[in-house]
Amino acid sequence: MQYMVIIEEGESSYGAYVPDLPGCVAVGDTRKEDLTLIQEAIVLHLEMLQEDGLPVPHPHSVSEYVAVFA
Repeated sequence: MQYMVIIEEGESSYGAYVPDLPGCVAVGDTRKEDLTLIQEAIVLHLEMLQEDGLPVPHPHSVSEYVAVFA
């Protein structure tokens, strides 16, 4: 499965979260590190859901860019 990940650049780090998996987040010093950490977080999040007998949400979020004139 592929989940959409939102990455936000902060002043000194990068943060990532998965809209389809509430509470699944990661923070890294670089974008590359953040992507690695969020991938690991997704795997752990899904494993915990399965261990708890909870359903695994299917990916359904999408993203688009919208052009505006400012």
